[in-house]
Amino acid sequence: MSENSRVFVDLNAATMCHPSGPYGLIADAAIVTKDCLIDWIGTQSDIPAIYGDLPRVSLGGRLVTPGLIDCHTHIVHGGDRAVEFEMRLNGASYEEIARTGGGIVSTVDATRQASLEDMIKTALPRVDALLAEGVTVLEVKSGYGLDQETELRMLSAARALEQHRPIRIVTSFLGAHAVPAEFQGRADTYIDDICIPTLRAAHAEGLVDAVDGFCEGIAFTPAQIARVFDAARALDLPVKLHAEQLSNLGGAKLAASYGALSVDHIEHLDDDGVAAMAQAGTIAVILPGAFYTLRETQIPPIAALRKKNVPMSLASDCNPGSSPMTSLLLTMNMACTLFLMTPQEALAGVTRHAAAALGLNDCGQLKAGKRADMAVWNVKHPAELAYRIGFNPLHSRIFGGQS
Repeated sequence: MSENSRVFVDLNAATMCHPSGPYGLIADAAIVTKDCLIDWIGTQSDIPAIYGDLPRVSLGGRLVTPGLIDCHTHIVHGGDRAVEFEMRLNGASYEEIARTGGGIVSTVDATRQASLEDMIKTALPRVDALLAEGVTVLEVKSGYGLDQETELRMLSAARALEQHRPIRIVTSFLGAHAVPAEFQGRADTYIDDICIPTLRAAHAEGLVDAVDGFCEGIAFTPAQIARVFDAARALDLPVKLHAEQLSNLGGAKLAASYGALSVDHIEHLDDDGVAAMAQAGTIAVILPGAFYTLRETQIPPIAALRKKNVPMSLASDCNPGSSPMTSLLLTMNMACTLFLMTPQEALAGVTRHAAAALGLNDCGQLKAGKRADMAVWNVKHPAELAYRIGFNPLHSRIFGGQS
């Protein structure tokens, strides 16, 4: 047995394995880790004799869940939009803010001016906030450069976060996020001359795990997104999509036709889109932070997703404009309070289903053979994680078997 093997005892495990009862709970549980993997899990009284000589670590009766997974963030960027937030609350319209250089244009400008070191330095406090809540896997998107040099720098900064913190990073190329100012009125030219060539360059440098886009009236049409997805398919990269956030352009059906990992936001998703996602096995990523910040009123079709058994994930959508949030615990509470998701759905949404939304099959559950990424909580029942507001009950975080 490896020197890195340990037996965690005196715990209750919410395994999030399906189907195995609510939360996949195992009372009076034990978890054996070997190197970075779970080697065995079960009730403490059933620990196999082979593990008898391993060191034991008591968790004092605490709850253990899989490490949390934030599967949709824009955590690497330059600048912030706090002044615009104040301007809006003082009555300025979106158009007025845009005319003064605000909106996404301001973030693009600030991101283009940021060095690789600046991007890493400013992202790390946001990463730390998520780690402090038990996050072990973090998705990071590009999309605020909108030119080849800055998009590549953003993805490089995202990759580098793993060198600074015990975190697993999954990157998404989001070149089709917005039309930059220099290409206004020429979205097709931007897709052909900048977005797709940058995707190919990023892939050649090993910087891309998936390809994302924003299909919306203020961004790109389904036909334009399809060209980006065709380029992704040629590179054998999975796709995902921001879609049906502000209107219904049929982005979810398009994404499903490409076997997308996920479709995200989806407040305006219709029954045809739900059916397409169900058939494709595409995960619905619910983002209550943006809904809250933008004071939207159209909630995602949670009941329809349930009816069609479309798995629902949750994410912070951490970004400087529409969701300046770095708390998955608050995300869970918002999903339950605003969208009437259940606490069990919320926890599955930041563990098992979040892993699926990233195309990962080695995490998100407490199960033999999975990574030993775990969160240890000072709570008695998993529902407490979604119940409290502004309270962090994390006791400790175990990443790859190491505290």
